[in-house]
Order: sequence, then structure tokens, then C-alpha cells
Amino acid sequence: MATDERRVKRELEEGIERDFTRKMSYGDYLRLDTLLSSQQPLSDPPQHDELLFIIQHQTSELWLKLLIHELRSARKLLGEDELAPALKRLARVKHIQHTLTDQWSVLATLTPSEYAEIRPFLATSSGFQSAQYREVEFLLGNKNADMVAVFSHDETARAELDALLHEPSLYDEFLAYLSRRGYAVPSHLLDRDWTQPYRLDQGLVDVFAAVYSEPHEHWGVYETCEELVDLEDNFQQWRFRHLQVVQRTIGQKTGTGGSSGVDFLRRALDLTFFPELYEVRTRVGG
Repeated sequence: MATDERRVKRELEEGIERDFTRKMSYGDYLRLDTLLSSQQPLSDPPQHDELLFIIQHQTSELWLKLLIHELRSARKLLGEDELAPALKRLARVKHIQHTLTDQWSVLATLTPSEYAEIRPFLATSSGFQSAQYREVEFLLGNKNADMVAVFSHDETARAELDALLHEPSLYDEFLAYLSRRGYAVPSHLLDRDWTQPYRLDQGLVDVFAAVYSEPHEHWGVYETCEELVDLEDNFQQWRFRHLQVVQRTIGQKTGTGGSSGVDFLRRALDLTFFPELYEVRTRVGG
């Protein structure tokens, strides 16, 4: 018996730290005291499933924070003609997107009856009011000045969104990069009103058609185009999964923030960030 016990017990190695009275611990570095005390359910009497709802959305906000960090970096790198590291950033963005989409499967375990027990305590709060989600949309080019006003109660969030509203998006920086590399990007796309959402331009479709006709001659640009398509495809999958979870949880009810709910989310599926990269597919091999 003693021999069996030794087999299953892993002794602490001599060099492993044990005293953190004066040294930084794992919990100190991650500020876990703050992080793990941030889940404050409001339901009264307490409802078991409210913790799931809170953690689902808090972790989503953490991933969105990293997503913004990576997109901002990719945009900056494109502006500096550093394509390779920009693509590395976008590769990470895609993994973050997959994680965000997969998370919906956890929230989908919340049944309509269970959600009905906690919904009254959400009051008028809604994911629609996520400033970080709007930052991601602005960084990708879906600009909407009306959204900035939603955050008038939060000066920091409002200022961040207003700044992004007036700055080039990731796609705008990619087009500027192409122009500097000698591609015939229409000039009006390089000096436009950045506060406006991007619109399809047939002249740019011609540019991408040339890239897709001879990908090996334009490999870096070709690869970037496909990375952007992957990014948008992932974003649409996230939107659709969101719609599905909402539909199975509240049906056709209005959202807590006052939107029409499922119908509002469904209309978002028609939005696109990089329209020419889809339009050019009609030309390929035609």
C-alpha cells in the first residue's frame, strides 16, 4: 500500500516557491482578488444561473479587449508597411474569434425558464451597450456616429469610440498600403471621410481581380485578402451564433436594451466590412 501511495503522490520539488509574503504570486500578477470579486449577482432571491450569465459576458469582454489590442496593432503595422507581423496579429485575431463564438454554446445551456428568473435583474442593460464590441466594429470599418451617443454616460468609452470614428479602419490602412506598393487603388478611397461606413467600389474590385488572377505574383497581398475574408467570415459566424442563442432563449421578445431582439440581430447579418473581397469572387475564373 505504501508503494502505491508513493506512485500517485507528486512531491513538491525543492526549488518550488512556497512563501509569497514578499514575492509576487500568480494571484498577485493576475489581480485575481479583483477579477474574481467582480461577479456580483443581483437576483433576489439568488438565482443559480445568474453567475453563468455574468461570467459569460465578462469573459467575452476580456477577449474583446485582446481583440482590440491585436486589431490596433495590425492597423499600425500596415501603416508602417510591416505586412508580415500584421498578418501574425490577424492570425491571433481569428483564434480569439473562434473562442468567442464557441462560448455561445455555454450560454445556450440557459433555458428560457432559467433566463426568465434572472432577466428582471438586468433592467435596461444589454450587450448592445458593449463599448468594446463597437470599437471592434469601428476598427473593421462599420462606422456609425449614432452609436457614439449611446455612451454619453461613459466619457472614456465615448472618447475612444469618437477617436476611432475619425480614424482610418484596418481596411483603410490596407488600401493605403496597397497604394504605396503601386496598386491602382482609386484615389477617393485614400482620402475620404473616415466617419462614414465603407461602401463597395468597383474600381477596387478591378484591383483585387488582378491579384486573384495571378496570386503567385501578388502573394503577400493575396494572403492578406484571404486573412481578411477569414476574419469577416468568423465575425458573421459569431453574429449568427448570437442570434441563435437569443432566439432559443427569448424567442421573439424585445431585448432588455429596447431593441427588437432577434430581428435586430438578423439585420446585422447583412453588414459587411470588406465588400470588394466578396464581390471579386464573382470575377475569379469568369
